[in-house]
Amino acid sequence: MTPEQSALRFDDRLRRRMERHLRSFQRVAAGADQLRPAAVAVTIVGNDHGEACFLITRRAARLRSHAGQWALPGGRIDGSETATEAALRELAEELELKLDQSSVLGMLDDYPTRSGYCVTPVVLWAGATAAVTPVPAEVQSVHVVPLATLEGPDVPRLVRIPESERIVIQVPLLGRLVHAPTAAVLYQLREVALHGRPTRVAQFEQPVFAWR
Repeated sequence: MTPEQSALRFDDRLRRRMERHLRSFQRVAAGADQLRPAAVAVTIVGNDHGEACFLITRRAARLRSHAGQWALPGGRIDGSETATEAALRELAEELELKLDQSSVLGMLDDYPTRSGYCVTPVVLWAGATAAVTPVPAEVQSVHVVPLATLEGPDVPRLVRIPESERIVIQVPLLGRLVHAPTAAVLYQLREVALHGRPTRVAQFEQPVFAWR
């Protein structure tokens, strides 16, 4: 384990560091009128070992779109909702985890998806003992993954596909490969929130199976 990996404890020091980096980050809003606005909750929690982690879900198999795919809790922004309000609502609806505005650390860049959404990632800080309960209609499973996983030498994996000139981004997690948009958001979380590096990710491609 590298010094960076061992430093990722779930404590006030990390929270202040992430919040400082996010507040100084000049996020890019996609501003694409033809895309449907959506938001995802990038939720930081602590595990039983005191490690800082994030929540990632496997979408329910019976959902009409992107069934069974790895995702961050989230969905469409309804009516006059802000991205933050939508992320908090979706987190409660999918995992029964209720947070408020005080949990918001900041936001990352919008990511336009091939399926027609403009996704705004909202970074949230939950409690060390945050209890989550997957709602079966929405979520097949939920996983608590140490943030240190994102510091691995194979994060990110960048590959080319014949269907696009853009490079596909992947993040190895839980013995699988997670793709964009989730992979792009997690990579930018590492770069911006943990290290203060203004790294952009909207240029990365999604795999063909996620284009629908």
